Amino acid sequence: MASSLASPSPTSSFIRNKKDLGFSAFPSTSQIAIQKCKKQISKKIVSVMAPQQSERKPATTGSVKTGMTMTEKILAKASEKPQLSPGDNVWVNVDILMTHDVCGPGSIGIFKKEFGQNAKWLNSLTVYYHSVLKVWDREKIVIIPDHYIFTSDERANRNVDILRDFCTEQNIKYFYDIKDLSNFKANPDYKGVCHVALAQEGHCRPGEVLLGTDSHTCTAGAFGQFATGIGNTDAGFVLGTGKLLLKVPPTLRFVMDGEMPPYLLAKDLILQIIGEISVAGATYKAMEFVGTTVESLNMEERMTLCNMVVEAGGKNGVVPADSTTFKYLEGKTSLPYEPVYSDAQASYLSEYRFDISKLEPLVAKPHSPDNRALARECKDVKIDRVYIGSCTGGKTEDFLAAAKVFLASGKKVKVPTFLVPATQKVWLDLYTLPVPGSGGKTCSQIFEEAGCDTPASPSCGACLGGPKDTYARMNEPKVCVSTTNRNFPGRMGHKEGQIYLASPYTAAASALTGYVTDPREFLQ
Repeated sequence: MASSLASPSPTSSFIRNKKDLGFSAFPSTSQIAIQKCKKQISKKIVSVMAPQQSERKPATTGSVKTGMTMTEKILAKASEKPQLSPGDNVWVNVDILMTHDVCGPGSIGIFKKEFGQNAKWLNSLTVYYHSVLKVWDREKIVIIPDHYIFTSDERANRNVDILRDFCTEQNIKYFYDIKDLSNFKANPDYKGVCHVALAQEGHCRPGEVLLGTDSHTCTAGAFGQFATGIGNTDAGFVLGTGKLLLKVPPTLRFVMDGEMPPYLLAKDLILQIIGEISVAGATYKAMEFVGTTVESLNMEERMTLCNMVVEAGGKNGVVPADSTTFKYLEGKTSLPYEPVYSDAQASYLSEYRFDISKLEPLVAKPHSPDNRALARECKDVKIDRVYIGSCTGGKTEDFLAAAKVFLASGKKVKVPTFLVPATQKVWLDLYTLPVPGSGGKTCSQIFEEAGCDTPASPSCGACLGGPKDTYARMNEPKVCVSTTNRNFPGRMGHKEGQIYLASPYTAAASALTGYVTDPREFLQ
């Protein structure tokens, strides 16, 4: 079967150098030397007091003594520290906290338990009648229903109700609600997948700290900020205080140079990296992406790159902000932001270098994101369906890429092909934006001509499986090529289902043949 294919070694031809810098660059814990007195002292020591010292202020002149990475700088700024090193534990001021319908109710429950059952927004009416607490900042909390939305499951619907009640109590400014499940377009506030919506709605800004109750919160690192997923308990604490204790992670540096071939996407790049270092290779480490290839990527492709760092165990992913970042943010946020960049003398745990011009289209075979293989070496794997969607592969650029393959082929798909836009804006783009080289056709027109399913209501869809009535959920043991991020047993529904993770190019090509297919068959 597909999972029994031998794993190739597609790394040697384009990895130029791996430099392991070790731990020697990090300061070791200071040791306290205790010298025994040679003569016995008769007086008993009752206390020892250190002389009082004033707080040291950061120097305003001179050169930096110890360089810091982007991640270290962001956390230093957020903790009001002049210098940080990997392993330091610091209280960080949070700029944005995001939660959704899966983890939001639990986080709210913890907040109310720890900060008072009657916790609600204080205004001139309630302050005199209740001894209550409010969230730390109603304008820095973003609540986005997105996971289990278009379902008749009562518990899933209840979760959204809990979010709505809490946002009303606390007067949360950014709550993207949905009430009419029969027609998402009737809900102007509803957005869709949280990680894409955060960017589209201007909540991602360089130099800031963004925390979310979802492991793929790391997506926002594409904007040059520290973004990571946290648990419900931590989120409950942040709701009440706006702070969180974080350990500073060491940084892995990934230098990607070379011209991006026309048949590759950022999904191929991150699958290559995860296959190289494994799903545990970046455990509690920052992953910093630099190089000419990274600089050439648009923002949505950078988001794909950072989105899957958690599949390598990463604490966060980060891309330096540049003109591409600033242009994307124009008109999306009016708040000031301050980008930070790694110092030239910053210390990295390891550095990996890739020549992207030599990379080929990849897939991750069942049942792990690091089970990397060349797409062309899986050409005999027969598939039952294709899924294009999620925070990883359901953005506008992802659908434009898929449409490009369908347009180039002029053929119809041979297996059911499900399309789930990440957000309302992406859905609208599918019906309004012309596909380059199509003579004015939109993605939706090209998808219809190719025989794909009609684009579904924007949400996380079947990426996380969900209730049994979730659109495109794998309720039977099928073989699926998917643009999502995880392929563990049961991830998209049935525990015996097989998921091949791939780029939108590879997913579209596979839909046209009914087998795992290298997109170069249609793009060259």
